[in-house]
Amino acid sequence: MKQTIFTLLLLSTIGFVSCRKTGTEPNIVQYDQAQILNYIKANGIKGMHQDTVGGDTSGIYYKLIDSAIAPSDVPLTYSDEVSFVYTLRSFDGKYISSDTILNQYLGYIGHLTNVAFPAGLELAIINDLRYSGRSMRVLIPSYLAYGVNGYGSGSINVAGSHIAGNQCLDYYVHVINKQPDTVAQYNYDEQVINKYLTAQNLTGYLPDGGVYYKILTKGTGTDPITDNTTIEATYNERLLNGNVIGGANQTTGVDSTSFDVPTLIPGVARMLENHAVKGTVISMIIPSGQAYGISSPSGTPANACLRYEFTIVDVSP
Repeated sequence: MKQTIFTLLLLSTIGFVSCRKTGTEPNIVQYDQAQILNYIKANGIKGMHQDTVGGDTSGIYYKLIDSAIAPSDVPLTYSDEVSFVYTLRSFDGKYISSDTILNQYLGYIGHLTNVAFPAGLELAIINDLRYSGRSMRVLIPSYLAYGVNGYGSGSINVAGSHIAGNQCLDYYVHVINKQPDTVAQYNYDEQVINKYLTAQNLTGYLPDGGVYYKILTKGTGTDPITDNTTIEATYNERLLNGNVIGGANQTTGVDSTSFDVPTLIPGVARMLENHAVKGTVISMIIPSGQAYGISSPSGTPANACLRYEFTIVDVSP
């Protein structure tokens, strides 16, 4: 009887073990790596490197886009306050966020996970991007992203509303500057404005100290616009993604507005002083460094370049 019971227990144990997952099945780290390698191959991505800082691999793959480093550059640390823009795509393509005008972060690198960025992005900026003013593409494994729960409250069946569980992520990130860094800010603004002019097929814009302007209607007034001038104008103010964030424009039936020139943002004030009189209609694309910079008003992203159209109705010396 004892032998029969022992035999039954032995057979049960063998059966139970045979039903368990074998040691050859991948864990999540191995699964993520396979997904990333397949993604690289399927999308023809060249030049990717593994993050091996510290002698081991985090599972992150990255490619530097702007890799120039000046001798005076200092590596980023978790305590640095930075400004960066980004795009994001989940590997399944169901979540895509590509508007770098709105996708902005201003804060400390070490606080990224506090505001719902994945731990892998924070790690990649420190380990792989390393310096302000540079760009990279980074593929983040799911276990360093949002894990099994994913991210967002929407349905995974609605594009752009929810990142599904166990999704690896494809980020582009450009660290504009480490505060303060006016050179990196200027270079970023120049790049953004030139891409915008090309994408919108805008011609006839002339550069003036980082601002690009175009006279749409030549003015007839004789009184110059100065720091002591009050102007009456209709205008509109837009982000470069087309979102209107302010304005007084005749086409919308809104009355014109009076301004003391020193109260205008620096780029606008300078362009009006240099190129406008009563009757002038002028279009301006203002770099963020001469707009609101990092101290943006509510509803305006940090480091946003802006487009204005001003019609000068009257000038009061």
